[in-house]
Amino acid sequence: MTTLAADREIEALMALHPKGFDLSLDRISRLLERLGNPQDRLPPVIHVAGTNGKGSCAAFSRALLEAAGYRVHVHTSPHLVSWHERYRLAADGGGKLVEDEVFAEAIARVAKANEGQKITVFEILTAVTFILFSEHPADVAIIEVGLGGRFDATNVIKEPAVSVIMPVSLDHEAYLGDRVELIAAEKAGIIKRDCPVVVGAQESETAQQVLIETAERLDCPTFVYGQDFLAYEENGRMVYQDEDGLMDLPPPRLPGRHQFANAAAAIAAVKAAGFEISHRAAEKAMATVAWPGRMQKLSQGRLAELAPKGADIWLDGGHNPGAGVVVAEAMAEQEEKSPRPLFLISGMINTKDQSGYFRAFKGLARHVYTVPVSMSEAGVPNDELAIRAAEAGLSAEPVSSVASALMLLRDTWEGPPPRILIGGSLYLAGAVLAENGTPPT
Repeated sequence: MTTLAADREIEALMALHPKGFDLSLDRISRLLERLGNPQDRLPPVIHVAGTNGKGSCAAFSRALLEAAGYRVHVHTSPHLVSWHERYRLAADGGGKLVEDEVFAEAIARVAKANEGQKITVFEILTAVTFILFSEHPADVAIIEVGLGGRFDATNVIKEPAVSVIMPVSLDHEAYLGDRVELIAAEKAGIIKRDCPVVVGAQESETAQQVLIETAERLDCPTFVYGQDFLAYEENGRMVYQDEDGLMDLPPPRLPGRHQFANAAAAIAAVKAAGFEISHRAAEKAMATVAWPGRMQKLSQGRLAELAPKGADIWLDGGHNPGAGVVVAEAMAEQEEKSPRPLFLISGMINTKDQSGYFRAFKGLARHVYTVPVSMSEAGVPNDELAIRAAEAGLSAEPVSSVASALMLLRDTWEGPPPRILIGGSLYLAGAVLAENGTPPT
């Protein structure tokens, strides 16, 4: 496969600069100053933080805005297969992933401005976001936080059109704290004085209280899920409700009941940011929204062909206990609609609570095949991961790869066509999409 110019630029940066995170705004602020502060020349920004649901909120927000005819930039992280996925530039008829030549030139320009000073690759790539988004016209930019909020490199945006905090739970404890209220305080760091705030459906009342108190202290117009807006299922439809009334919409194309709340947060955010969304545009958005690697159905491709005939295959990159709960609930919904035996093919990294993730599937999954995550140095060995799954009360065995697990299941399973969930890591989700021949576009 040909190495793209942008990939070569990023590989060179990764050889020069330390891996991982070093939470501070000093380095990114210095670099942006040298670049002429492009972050101050962006279209209105929807800034999204949270432990789970950030990407879904960004995807729904983009779908809503594009359905209404707006031109939308989107920055998300991490990517699944290609670095280019992080940068979607506005275009008529819908945004497009950044072209390689444009991307590579922006990276080179930012790296030159940095002059070899200490910085992380994520900070350079965040500066690239601001360069690209300030130099290409758009009506709005959706920018997802990388890690935390307060010291995340994206948090140099002075006056977002709206700050959105999606569900907060334990994750990245080494960086953000080991209690949910500490993590909520870090996420709340993106809230800016007098700027609107949307608080998505929170699992923790403590976290929600921290977010609301921060917004109130900064005199922000605040919209809280369950108080100022909500969504619920009625007769197979999604009903969204806020102070303006009701919208009767088709259920979101993204499966799982949790997506009702994610969609509601996006509708509230887009409205709080000052954009008009008609009922027709909202209907179109629910029917067309896409978010690869998150409860994505794999109906074709090289890996899908290895599965038992008639298998129902799902891919999801959720990787912490909170994500495990919502994915398990989504699988339970599928079981209610169409009963099938559930098998997991799971790979995880060592910074995540593996047993906590697996516990959500106790009583639901028949068996787990654990696989290595070779794309990350932090991948948990498959035999160790099988032990973690067993500790959570699941039947488990290690296998060498996703392909091997699918073929083993095909050759040994004698029951009805199974349901298969491949998940536990975004690294694994990306590798599966690449090997399957179905990368994000």
